[in-house]
Amino acid sequence: MSAPAPSPLAVVDAEPLPRQEEVLTEAALAFVAELHRRFTPRRDELLARRAERRAEIARTSTLDFLPETAAIRADDSWRVAPAPAALNDRRVEITGPTDRKMTINALNSGAKVWLADFEDASAPTWENVVLGQVNLIDAYTRKIDFTDPRSGKSYALKPAEELATVVMRPRGWHLEERHLTFDGRPVPGALVDFGLYFFHNAQRLIDLGKGPYFYLPKTESHLEARLWNDIFVFAQDYVGIPQGTVRATVLIETITAAYEMEEILYELRDHAAGLNAGRWDYLFSIVKNFRDGGAKFVLPDRNAVTMTAPFMRAYTELLVRTCHKRGAHAIGGMAAFIPSRKDAEVNKVAFEKVKADKDREAGDGFDGSWVAHPDLVPIAMASFDAVLGDRPNQKDRLREDVSVAPGDLIAIDSLDAKPTYEGLRNAVQVGVRYIEAWLRGLGAVAIFNLMEDAATAEISRSQIWQWINAGVVFENGEKATPELARKVAAEELASIRAEIGEEAFAAGKWQQAHDLLLHVSLDADYADFLTLPAYEQLVG
Repeated sequence: MSAPAPSPLAVVDAEPLPRQEEVLTEAALAFVAELHRRFTPRRDELLARRAERRAEIARTSTLDFLPETAAIRADDSWRVAPAPAALNDRRVEITGPTDRKMTINALNSGAKVWLADFEDASAPTWENVVLGQVNLIDAYTRKIDFTDPRSGKSYALKPAEELATVVMRPRGWHLEERHLTFDGRPVPGALVDFGLYFFHNAQRLIDLGKGPYFYLPKTESHLEARLWNDIFVFAQDYVGIPQGTVRATVLIETITAAYEMEEILYELRDHAAGLNAGRWDYLFSIVKNFRDGGAKFVLPDRNAVTMTAPFMRAYTELLVRTCHKRGAHAIGGMAAFIPSRKDAEVNKVAFEKVKADKDREAGDGFDGSWVAHPDLVPIAMASFDAVLGDRPNQKDRLREDVSVAPGDLIAIDSLDAKPTYEGLRNAVQVGVRYIEAWLRGLGAVAIFNLMEDAATAEISRSQIWQWINAGVVFENGEKATPELARKVAAEELASIRAEIGEEAFAAGKWQQAHDLLLHVSLDADYADFLTLPAYEQLVG
């Protein structure tokens, strides 16, 4: 008797979307189903391994470079594959979600690269997941011109040679896509985002002189990088393109990955394009992993943790050295400032800070850096132009002067700053405002002149949780307690109601956001990711 045919991938609980049939083709869904069959079991094992490693950190309050991979680090002979021409110069990269307006503006921004984001800058509504794919296909086929119905403004792509190169970021391994199931089980969001994009665009991008390029988020170990590499090998064979066409840049935005940078590049060496320093998620990861490590691991206000903090400097300098030793690009962190149309003085001060930040990165050896707004592209470009000149990168700058010991990366108490009451208030303010927008389907949100994404909410709620559980006493004598957090949150909710008016308040999801922030900030059982309980409340 022959075995039963495998069940097809099913689209469930989703209202039909315009043009979804162009993305959710039978062939594309078959490819995603095959990715799911082959690779989800390993993904599940790696998620379980994360929990085991976190338990070990809770027991020891320390991390070290891996003894079992010492030979890889000691072997000076290996390098990652040479960068393709379209990714050789990455001196400025702009980030943002894949809505239609952002797609055109990012491609036209003058940046060398656009990080087209299905992850932290995108709330994973079904509409965002599917229509984001439609928008990228339309961009590559130059069918994306449109007029904004509200403003009447028209948007159109510049000539092809002036457009940024797209590097697409799928969701992290921990997230499911509830609208696509196989044998009754949701498919990992990472495989949905990667699979649909790769299947439809890999050959199209090659024909355009580029390729399927990816940013890999939330990676916690070289074994997770190995899984991605195996996915790339399978996918390239499946659609019949040459091995090594895919290129991946890994975000070093978890504390555990910081101890495995070389191993991550090694696992992806035929497909690796570089590493990126992802600041907010990195701080969130430190809190998450060392949340029960005592006072020496308590972070001060997030805005007090600059990239010049000793433990952050150790992280970024090690990243540059590691990348250049192996022939990979080192990409710096985010300039999140959003220029004000009303306050020139705010802009002046912020632009000076952005310039200083990008000057430092270029001077440290980074090959490029991130911005969140087109107005910041020229500022960052000038910083890197001043160091690079006509060279596409500075990978020849090996930074052999850098030496980082294991303890340097977690020397949180080397920072001379303490949590403040105002820091608590800011964490609540930003957390509530971001989560409210996320629950309405917006993943990239301007708050207090900064472009915030899900990493922002993660560090906000993690700091509230950590300060309360560490019994922090603020400078005004008040102790961080659940009651204080509730009081501050209630005050913030009343302030928002007064600021925007009863009608707008009632039309939003403010109470829901307030309640969710308090839930993940005060619950004794610390949620691994805010977006897991938030996804259960996301409509669409």
